Amino acid sequence: MDNRHIVIFDGVCNLCNGAVNFIIKRDPDGIFAFTPIQSDLAYELTEQFNIANVGLDTLLLIKNDRCYVFSDAALEIARDLTGLWFLFNVVRIVPRPIRDAVYRLIARNRYKLFGRTDVCMVPSKEVRSRFVGIKT
Repeated sequence: MDNRHIVIFDGVCNLCNGAVNFIIKRDPDGIFAFTPIQSDLAYELTEQFNIANVGLDTLLLIKNDRCYVFSDAALEIARDLTGLWFLFNVVRIVPRPIRDAVYRLIARNRYKLFGRTDVCMVPSKEVRSRFVGIKT
């Protein structure tokens, strides 16, 4: 595995796929790599980091040998994007249980709000190298 930060996302969720595209556009140096939670690599990483209760609604970030989940993962990703996205880290003043409750509310309803696909997204040739642990 290279030294990129790995974002584990729900590969059939339109909101999640939109978030991946959002990150790619704001990560010109390619420090983030992506794998769907449905992949074998995601399973291996959740086992390695002993992340319990991983469901399709769980956003994970593996960065510097540490695993971030839920709102912490989203905020940690924002920290490394170009532009002023790092400013969202001011939200860390909100206690984690409250942030994660809001995260879970959105995650629980994401298919209703944003839809889903039948299969994981297939990355374009331009960004295929940013995806790991998938067969293309």
